Amino acid sequence: MARLRQVPRAEVSSEPVLRLYSLIFGDRDPVAEPGTATGTRGDWWTVFANSPDVLRHAAQGFQLYRDPARKLDPVIRELCQTRAGWARGSQFVFSQHCKSLRGLGVTEARIAALPTWSTSAEFLPKERCALAYADCLVLHGGRTPDALFAELKGHFCDEEILELTYITCLYDMHAVMSRALRLEFDDRDDPVVEEMAPEGFAGQDFLDPSPRQPSRRPD
Repeated sequence: MARLRQVPRAEVSSEPVLRLYSLIFGDRDPVAEPGTATGTRGDWWTVFANSPDVLRHAAQGFQLYRDPARKLDPVIRELCQTRAGWARGSQFVFSQHCKSLRGLGVTEARIAALPTWSTSAEFLPKERCALAYADCLVLHGGRTPDALFAELKGHFCDEEILELTYITCLYDMHAVMSRALRLEFDDRDDPVVEEMAPEGFAGQDFLDPSPRQPSRRPD
């Protein structure tokens, strides 16, 4: 379950938060009756409501990237948002933006190829360049080779590159927060845990079947 308290509708006094609750959940109390149209629990919204200003700021980010004034092609944008979710290991961000890609008419083959985009023939050169840049942002902390950035500038204007950078990093942040707070589909135990050795294992070198002898100092 989410690691922070969820805010019931009855405790919400902020008008912007109430409007968001109504938009996403209708008349329901999303804590008592969770669930959204996309199949999530909805606890991203109810946890962010602990700080109405934070929730409002986050919702403004959604409005910003969907604004018709954006120069960036929405398919390029969603490819990189979805890749950010996959690269950061966020089941929530990845799943939600796979849905967005379908809404934009992107084929199932292209969506399925995103985890292995670098070896796939499903993407155009412009898309591959954007995805390579998204990997630099998410996986390498922004470290981007000059040659890749020069190629990026051959495909996109400066305004498009700024939008691509900001939106991809925004969704890297959402992916990180979702995992840290165990929200929505990111309410999962870490898959990397120690598999315990059989009873009686003494901790010696596992490649050496014989007991380790104490070293002796030379006479």
